[in-house]
Amino acid sequence: MTSLDIRKVDLRLERVHHAGGPPLAEPRRRGAIATVVANPFAGTHQIDLEPFTELLAPLAVSMAEELRDALTADGAEIEGYGKGAIVGVSGELEIGAAWHVPGGAGLRAALGHPKAMVPASKKVGPMGCQVDIPMNYLHASYLRSHYDVMPVVIPDAPAPNEVVYALVMTTGERPHARIGGFTIDEVTGEDGLR
Repeated sequence: MTSLDIRKVDLRLERVHHAGGPPLAEPRRRGAIATVVANPFAGTHQIDLEPFTELLAPLAVSMAEELRDALTADGAEIEGYGKGAIVGVSGELEIGAAWHVPGGAGLRAALGHPKAMVPASKKVGPMGCQVDIPMNYLHASYLRSHYDVMPVVIPDAPAPNEVVYALVMTTGERPHARIGGFTIDEVTGEDGLR
């Protein structure tokens, strides 16, 4: 296998003005980018997934850059991120796990190599199913204000022999975050945790 068979790329952006509380001074921007690719191992059990993971690496970088550029076109900065996958029902969960390294590395490369863990979710599901991708602050995983989820769904994917690989980003904390813990001003960003 020397290349990916990409069927489509879906880019979705949203501006959140409030979440039940007062309007925010500046809307939160969130976005997701998802790419639908053929699963070359559908219906089989492939032992060595490393070559496939390596093929995913350039895709992850280009997706992360496209999403970053779309969200920061007005000068905003990315503060949170996550990654996820939906494997069509003829595939196995490990094809979604193949996204962990390239998806995380692509986000880090596009965002200046932040240290915090890139949260992830994956599942096997039918066409049109949704995956909820967790997000956290890119410099400190324990910053509670940035714990969030971005739903990703592609109505016509994944077909049984496809995979949806997705990345998500946000320009700020959850609207009206107020569950306590340390604040963004207290982040040291040294170990990816605090």
